[in-house]
Amino acid sequence: MLIMFKAKNFTSFKDEVFLDLRATSYKQHPSHVIKASEDLKLLKTTAVYGANASGKSNLISAMFFFEKYIFDQFISKSKNDDPILKEQKFKTSLEPFMLTDKINDVSEFEIIFYYNNKQIQYGFECTSSEVLNEWYYIDDKKVFERDSKVSFGKKYEKELKMYTKFPKERLYISVLEYFLDEETKDLVLKDFIDFFVKDYNVYLEVFFESSVKKVTTNINLKKKLIDDKDYRMKIEGYLKQIDVGISGLKIEDKVVFNDETGKEENKKVIKTIHNVYDDSKNVIDKKYFDLFQESTGTLRFLSYIQNIVDMIENGGVFIIDEMSARLHPLLTKFIVDMFQSSSNKSAQLIFTTHDISLLNKEQFRRDEVVFVDKDLRGESHIYALSDLKVREDATFNKDYIQGKYGAIPIFK
Repeated sequence: MLIMFKAKNFTSFKDEVFLDLRATSYKQHPSHVIKASEDLKLLKTTAVYGANASGKSNLISAMFFFEKYIFDQFISKSKNDDPILKEQKFKTSLEPFMLTDKINDVSEFEIIFYYNNKQIQYGFECTSSEVLNEWYYIDDKKVFERDSKVSFGKKYEKELKMYTKFPKERLYISVLEYFLDEETKDLVLKDFIDFFVKDYNVYLEVFFESSVKKVTTNINLKKKLIDDKDYRMKIEGYLKQIDVGISGLKIEDKVVFNDETGKEENKKVIKTIHNVYDDSKNVIDKKYFDLFQESTGTLRFLSYIQNIVDMIENGGVFIIDEMSARLHPLLTKFIVDMFQSSSNKSAQLIFTTHDISLLNKEQFRRDEVVFVDKDLRGESHIYALSDLKVREDATFNKDYIQGKYGAIPIFK
C-alpha cells in the first residue's frame, strides 16, 4: 500500500511535491480507510483535480518514471558481461523544470510504502547521466545510503559490505539486484521488488480514434481472461452491470499471419456477445462482435475492470491519468465505489479527473481530494482539500467551480 510519493524538479514540479495517502482523523466515510497497522491508516482513493496543463498528468508521469528508471537498470543474471564494468544507457527520459533562468539538472524522487507488514522507504537524486544520492530504509532502519561512497545499516552491513563498487550512472539497488545471492536478496530486496511487480500499477493505455464510431486500439487484455473461465465470468458480470449491451464474452480461434515468422498461426481472440431480439423483445439469437466494434468507453472500462477485480481481491495500487475520459460519470462513480467499499481491504486508487460530479462530500472525505495548480511562473503545486480547512458540510463541486480552492482555468 502506498503511503507517500515525492518528486522534485521533474517537468512542471520545480520544488518538491508530496502525494500523501495517510488518512487524517476525519470521522466521515470510515470504510474509505485501510488500517495497515495499529498506527498507520491509509486512504483507499485519491482524486486529483486541476485545470488543463496544471500538472496532473505530470504527477502520474513522475510516478511512472520512478518505477521505470529503477527497473530499466535491473539486469538478468543470464547475461555474461559484467554490468558494473559496462557503461549502460537507459531509454528513460528525465525532464527537469525548464521555465527558469537557472536550470537545475538534479531531480529527486522518493516513495514510502507498506508491504508484507513492513514500511519501506526508497529514493534517489539523479541527473540525466548519473545518480548522485540514494537511500533505502526498511522499518526506519537503514539498509544503505549512497553518495560518492556507500554506507550500510548495522543490520545489513554483514550481507552487503562486500558490494562497494558501483558506477556513477547506476543505481546501487540495481547492483544489489544483480550480485546478491537468492537468500540475501530475499532478505533485502524481495519485498521491494514484489511491491512494484505485483502491487504498483501505473495504467497506460492508448486509444486511436479512426472514426466517430469505430476505433483501433491496443487495449490491454490479460491472458487470464482467455485461460481462466471463472475470472472471465466475473468480468462478464461487470460488463452486464454497466448496461452496454454485452451479454458475455466468447473465445474464438483465429488464423493470423505472423510477420516475424512469415507463417500463419492460430491465435485466441475475444469477442463480445450481443443478444438479438424480435419485435416482442424476446432473445432469438446471438451475434459476436470484434472488440473494435465496441465504443471507446466500453473498451476502456473492460481494460480497467480486469485490473480492478485482481486488486480488490489481492491488493494493489491502481494509478490512472484521466480515468473518467470516455466514461459516463456513473461509470466513473461505479469504479470509485468499488475501491471505497468495505469489501476492499487493501487496494488503492489514485486518479486524475475533470469530472466534478464526483466532487462532493457524499463521495469523498476531504483528505481524499487533491488539487494540482500551476502558478504564473509555470510551477505546479499539490495540496489537499483537507489542507484548506474546508468544512465537512461544504459543497465541494460548487465551491471548486467558483474558484474557492484554486486549480481551475483562468480565462483572460
